This record gives sequence, C-alpha cells and structure tokens, in this order.
Amino acid sequence: MSQFIAFAPNVEVNGTTILSITAGMGAIAHPILAAHGLDNVQRDQWYPQQAWLDAFREIANLPGSMSDLVSIGMEIPTNAIFPTEINSIEAALRSIDVAYHMNHRGGEIGYYHVEIVGDQQIDMICENPYPCEFDYGIIYSMSRRFCPQGSFARVLHEHHDPCRKRGDNACVYHVSWNS
Repeated sequence: MSQFIAFAPNVEVNGTTILSITAGMGAIAHPILAAHGLDNVQRDQWYPQQAWLDAFREIANLPGSMSDLVSIGMEIPTNAIFPTEINSIEAALRSIDVAYHMNHRGGEIGYYHVEIVGDQQIDMICENPYPCEFDYGIIYSMSRRFCPQGSFARVLHEHHDPCRKRGDNACVYHVSWNS
C-alpha cells in the first residue's frame, strides 16, 4: 500500500483529528488545508480522508517536513478521540488502533497492530495510508506518556524494517523501555 492514498474512496476523518495539523504546525498549515478543501474545519464534522491525505502529501514535500509530520503525529493523542482508561504502555499502544477506528468512518482504513516481543519491547505494525513520520509521532507520544515512571521509552523505525515509503504494505516500529 502507498502512503497518501485512501484505502477506500468514501472514508472520512473527523474534524477533531484534522485539527492536529494546525496544533502540530501552527498557522502555516491553514493555507495547506484550505488548498485541499479543508478550510474552516469543524471539530464535530466529517471530511474526506483523501483530502487530508493530500494535505499530508503537500506537507511531506516541504523543507523540514520530517519534524512537521512527527509533530502532527504527536498531537493526535491530544486532539483526536481516544479511549479514556489507559494505564500502561501496552494499553496506550493498543489504544492507537481503537482511536484510529473511532476517528475514521466509511470503509477500510487499515490498522495499528501490537505485537509483544519481550517484557519491555513491543512492535507496532502500521498498515494505513498515513506518512511514516506521522505514525512515529503518534507512537512516540503515547509511549513517552504511558511509559512506566522512571523509565525512558525509545521508538525505532529501522532502515531494514518494512516501510510504506519503499512500497511495503506496512511500517514496523520497535518500542522499548528500560526500568
């Protein structure tokens, strides 16, 4: 699967989620959203996923896009609708898929899958049409926020792992923490 191409033509994203772009990039995002029909986004309305993906594609072509996309992803847990009862890093990472489905509707959207690798390592398999750096931001934000107290979370997306940028169906991120 490719980045920036919706899996189904009728998929929609709620406005609350789309507003994470402005939370992550500030006012510079307004003309980009407007160019894709996403000006005056309302939190309680639904918008075509492809329009949002087109905005992401434009952002990905800007200088410094990697940090912008990570920043937008880091805003998702704050701006999108998430489950409320999260009490561990594993629950936090599992909640990403739940939240993903809560904030999209209208067809196939892909997934965020958790694989337990060890006592302090989880792999996230992300099969969706969003940019890799955006997924990294979401995973890093949730890992850091719900990492056990006194621990440090680390998220790696290594060059030899599957990656949508290289035409793979999914990206793999390795989340680990110390105690």
